[in-house]
Amino acid sequence: MQPARIVEEFPAPEYRGNQRQALADIRDAFTEGNDVVLVRAPTGSGKSLLARAIAGCARTAGEAAPEQVIDAYYTTPQVSQLDDVAEDTLLSDLNVIRGKNNYDCILPGETETPVNQAPCARERTFDCQVKHRCPYFSDRAIAANRRIAAMTLAYFMQTAGSDVFGKRDVVVIDEAHGLGDWAEMYATIELGPDTVPIWSDKRPPEIGGLEDATSYAEGLEHVAERRLTELRAKAELTSEEAGERDQLQTLRRDLQWFLEEYRDPESVTTWVVDQPGGDGGPVTIKPLDPEKYLKHTVWDRGNRFALLSATILDKDAFCANVGLSPDRVALIEVDHTFPVENRPLYDVTRGKMTYEQRDDTLPEIARTVVRIMQHHPDEAGLVHCHSYAIAEQLEALLVDFGVGERLRSHDTEDRDSQLTAWKRTDDPDVFLSVKMEEALDLEGELCRWQVICKAPYPNTRDSRVAQRLEDGQWGWYYRTALRTVIQACGRVVRAPDDYGATYLADSSLLDLFERARVDMPDWFAAQVDRMGPPDLPAFDPGSALGDSGSAGSTTGSQSSGRSGSRSRRRRSSGTSPMADVWDTE
Repeated sequence: MQPARIVEEFPAPEYRGNQRQALADIRDAFTEGNDVVLVRAPTGSGKSLLARAIAGCARTAGEAAPEQVIDAYYTTPQVSQLDDVAEDTLLSDLNVIRGKNNYDCILPGETETPVNQAPCARERTFDCQVKHRCPYFSDRAIAANRRIAAMTLAYFMQTAGSDVFGKRDVVVIDEAHGLGDWAEMYATIELGPDTVPIWSDKRPPEIGGLEDATSYAEGLEHVAERRLTELRAKAELTSEEAGERDQLQTLRRDLQWFLEEYRDPESVTTWVVDQPGGDGGPVTIKPLDPEKYLKHTVWDRGNRFALLSATILDKDAFCANVGLSPDRVALIEVDHTFPVENRPLYDVTRGKMTYEQRDDTLPEIARTVVRIMQHHPDEAGLVHCHSYAIAEQLEALLVDFGVGERLRSHDTEDRDSQLTAWKRTDDPDVFLSVKMEEALDLEGELCRWQVICKAPYPNTRDSRVAQRLEDGQWGWYYRTALRTVIQACGRVVRAPDDYGATYLADSSLLDLFERARVDMPDWFAAQVDRMGPPDLPAFDPGSALGDSGSAGSTTGSQSSGRSGSRSRRRRSSGTSPMADVWDTE
């Protein structure tokens, strides 16, 4: 790595905010011999530009000896973040590669077939004559041979051990605050009818603990191997059989990983197992602190690492969670340059939103949301509902109050399309969202206010969370919730001249701020210290529909009134893909 050239590798024509100082601090941290540099940079600091500059410091072929690795990886857990990178002209030399299922085959009659189900994946002896033009293999070849290959963290981890994407000089991980959580999620083994093609032949008995899970995993692995042998013997597979083969390969890999780790007396991984339905029901085997998994999939993939996020809150705790030695890790703090008065927090708490108290609190929150809508009659808003159950209850209450015309919502299937439709409309609609606290850019008139309905504590009924709390890891519990709140607060203020208000509705959030005060970045603590109650109008649902121009905004001038019907749909019931980790239903 050549840290000295970080400034010349910065891709923008000029600096914004504290970028120049951040580059100097990052350069010095690497020059001092640190293997890993954590960059805590708030929303709007241009983390992707900093990431590009760091990646540009990787050794090139002309600078390296034959035995030395070269070039860089850029990776992020967030698909939307990778999409933003792909569209940014300043980052055009980050060559993006995605998983096969994101590309369509180009062969006649197969143009609607994803590459992972194309003839090359179905036929053992198939020789594709146009492989050089295949969008997947073309992007893969380009990314593999250019200075900076960009991919999601999932793809990066899945390609560990690949001949195509081997070790490189520098690895940059953007939005890295949840690296340990993402690793645990990727390493979690879900055994059920959706993931085990041979489920009907090998349903589990009642799993009473890890020894039972181990015995079942051993038997399942043998059956999966036999079925894989049968499929591999076929000259040609149907699309369904190709999908079954891929599932079985993943299943075998995961089971072998679990069995190897569980039997290794030197492994630091702790495993927990769940079977909510009992005998014959799905089984989930989950790791805690999978250091060996991260070593193989991340830490063995580079010489130097830069991890960027607004919410790496505690260096030592983060290092412990991801298997790093703190003495070779530096933390760089980038100050916030957005005026604190442009990102106010408002206390509109109406009680606790715990499961036991929610039925009493949520109607009061709904009334408060109506008053906030009155306060922002011509400005779009976002409500972080935390779970689909809360979103459904809140939507029903708001519809009963007569403000349904201004609402939008989503379920698990239409999440992205509904979000896109809301962002494109000119109407000041209110979007009831679930799990959108991260990787959402709502700059300017896209959104001027938001409500956080519930303190986002991890679900204590999740076995991993329960195990950590049993081990006394309450600091982790509060940091995890605080991290999500800080991420959420950054959705609506994206530039120095942008402004947006965040309303806190769950009184447990105030308790969280007290308990986690020591872990707050100074710039967020400044927001908390300025927090107070807003001056909201008296409850009058009729004036919440944007027809009244008398209500003012505390965060800036109101936009002009808009006419036209508002598009709204009722959400069907659903479950968040991350419900087992985050929901508290």
